[in-house]
Formats: sequence, C-alpha cells, structure tokens
Amino acid sequence: MSGARHGIVESAPATVPRRALITLDEVTVVYDAPSGPFVAADRVSFTVAEGEFVCLLGPSGCGKSTILNTIAGFEFPYSGAVTVAGATVTGPGPDRGVVFQQPNLFPWKSVRRNVAHGPLMRGKPLVEARAIADRLIEVAGLSRFKDALPHTLSGGMQQRVAIARALANAPQVLLMDEPFGALDAQTRAVMQQHLLELWRSVGTTIVFVTHDIDEALFLADRVIIMSAGPGRIAREIAVALPRPRSADVVVSRPFMELKRKCLDLIRAEATRAASA
Repeated sequence: MSGARHGIVESAPATVPRRALITLDEVTVVYDAPSGPFVAADRVSFTVAEGEFVCLLGPSGCGKSTILNTIAGFEFPYSGAVTVAGATVTGPGPDRGVVFQQPNLFPWKSVRRNVAHGPLMRGKPLVEARAIADRLIEVAGLSRFKDALPHTLSGGMQQRVAIARALANAPQVLLMDEPFGALDAQTRAVMQQHLLELWRSVGTTIVFVTHDIDEALFLADRVIIMSAGPGRIAREIAVALPRPRSADVVVSRPFMELKRKCLDLIRAEATRAASA
C-alpha cells in the first residue's frame, strides 16, 4: 500500500489496529423493478473499525443509502452478509442507531422526552432515562432547550436532538443518511462541528452517507467512494488530517489535495458510467 503524500493515504491510517466492528462481505442488493431485477449494490465488501468514522461518498443512485440500510437491517442482501460485532444482521436492533435527513421527532414531546423515549422503551427507570437524556442534551449544547417542543427549534437544533435521541440507546454504531442535507450551508458547517464534538465525547462508531466531498473529508477517518450503477466500491481513501479539526482545515493544502483526488475519482466514475 502507498504511504502518505500531502495527506493522501490509500490504505488504513497508520495507527494501532482496532477491532473490526462492521463487516460487509460481498454484499449484493437486488430490487424488483417493472423492467426486471435492479442491482442497487454489487459485491460490496469493507470493514469499519470500532470507534471509526467512515463516510460513504458518491452521487445520487450509487447505492450509498442502500448499503447503509443494509447495515441498519432495513434491507436484506440478495447475496453476501453483513455482521456487526460478529453477529449477522437480520433486522433492525438497538445496537444500531439511525439518523435520517429529516429529524422525525415526536412533535408533542419536549426535547428531553424525545431523547429519553428510547431508554424508557427499553425498560429503563424514569430517573435513569432522564439522566441519560440530560447528559446527551448537554453534550449536544441544548440544555437551555430541554423543555422546548420541536417546532420551536431551528432545523439544525432539531437534528441535534435527533442525533442525541439515536445515541440515547448507547448503540455500538450510529448510521447517518445525509443528516445535514436539508440544512443551509452555514448551519450545515456548524452541525458538522457539533457532530465531531459529540463523536469525540461518546466514541460511537459512525457510518455517514453524503454526496458532499468537503463534508466527507472534514468528518471522516476514511472515505469510501462508490461508483454509479450498480453500486460498487471505486476506492477507499484514508483522511490523514489531524484531529480535532477546525473550520480552517478546509483551506489547508492537505485538504485540497484530498479533495482534488476525490473529484478526479468521481469524475472518472461518472464518465465511465455515461459511456457504458
């Protein structure tokens, strides 16, 4: 494998190996379509280490969300297997929290009650569920709003509640499907920083879907670039940028080198798909 050059590494970062928490082994997902079977993902294989932040990057329709939904247990492989902590995924479970593009909060419940909902459903006593909620609300920077209803919050604040709610069940994995895609650029940048701070505090393994190169490089330890139809892994790129990351990193030379590399790869894949 090649070494680092201007922050670019085409293998795993040179750190002490961590346990593989998520494993996809030759996963193919096929949907029934009016024109016949549609292959959404084709022989996708990768692992995600415990505590790692991995972004799936690529254009719409490349199978990113399909792969995320397969890890979540919402979709099932036609062939291959997905395992989390050594157990085959056969459906959704509390070990995997999911955050979507829309917050989908309970509108009649306060921030605190939204976040405490999962622990209560799992049988936690009310006092313990509230303590879990209060801690995550504090980490999310929303303590002043814990009694507020969702409709009184901004879009970014609602999404922070959704992330805290997903983390309240202490999942091993947090799966995020373009969670900031509906936000304006400034709010999105703030949310990315909040997410990194939350991740650093909690340490949950994250798989994050995006089509935004800057977002992927700012957030991730490793970026998996997917090719267009059928979805395959085109390249994996480790992001050898120091942490913690501030907004200034996006104008640094290593960041721009990584961005150029991703752009070239995605452009090549788009050209290949158009000429196929």
